[in-house]
Amino acid sequence: MTDSSELPGSRPRGARSALVVPYASYLRVYEPLAAFPEPERAHWAEYARRGSFPTYQDELRRSLADLTPVPPVGVPVHESGDAFTVTVDGVLLVCPWRTRLRGWLALRELSEEFPAPVLDAALPPVVRRQAEADYERWRERNPDARPWIRTAVWQVPLRWFVLVADEEREYAPGESLRYRTPMVQARRRLARALRVLREAAEEEDRGETELAAGLVEVGTWLEEFHPRSLVEIDYGGLVHALPAEALAEDRSAAELAAGLGALAAGDAEAAGEAYEGLAARWRAVRERLFAN
Repeated sequence: MTDSSELPGSRPRGARSALVVPYASYLRVYEPLAAFPEPERAHWAEYARRGSFPTYQDELRRSLADLTPVPPVGVPVHESGDAFTVTVDGVLLVCPWRTRLRGWLALRELSEEFPAPVLDAALPPVVRRQAEADYERWRERNPDARPWIRTAVWQVPLRWFVLVADEEREYAPGESLRYRTPMVQARRRLARALRVLREAAEEEDRGETELAAGLVEVGTWLEEFHPRSLVEIDYGGLVHALPAEALAEDRSAAELAAGLGALAAGDAEAAGEAYEGLAARWRAVRERLFAN
């Protein structure tokens, strides 16, 4: 396997800044080159041949730089032509950044999570209204578009860990922590976990859990991609923000799998303890969002 992002925190040739942005993690899908229509397929084939690639830190720095003008630019004016690439068994897989699309989607999420005064201080209403209008016009021309990358702030959402297994964990101290798995495995694990959660809910005569609802949403997204894609969870900048000892000991995928295994075996108490312990640990990480 060869990869354009072997060390996500490293800089490619020509990178302008060594500043590390520490708070974002990512869920990515890499699709085979054959999944892309022309002329995009030709673009990515040529892109992969050039041999020098930006990293996730470069993308994040560029996004933050857009917020420095007055008024700030909430969403890039033009879509990014960059991507992450990886070659598996001789097959080129591509994960387009689609920074503009993800910017529009992120603005919508912010509107749901933060009160208007906070949003107004970061992005003036006129900027948000213009971005929303631009998105609606773009969406009419691209009704089936979806991002290849999902981003989380100061956490790795627990539902992501359902997609991977502990043996797929790759940790390079001070550089990266990630999991990679074939799409078919990710879908199979998600379906199995969802079945266990729903059967347990039926037995206890209660509604769908937050984890189950999250899995449905992630599963719907994954169905949009080629079955021979690669799924990646990348701790991203969290590797530079969390203690090395905590990262070395982090086995979140294994812990969540153990909890689901206990639930499948009918041991709801053990399953609850496993899940709550994992959730509490990541809750402590998320609380850094509100630290001064």
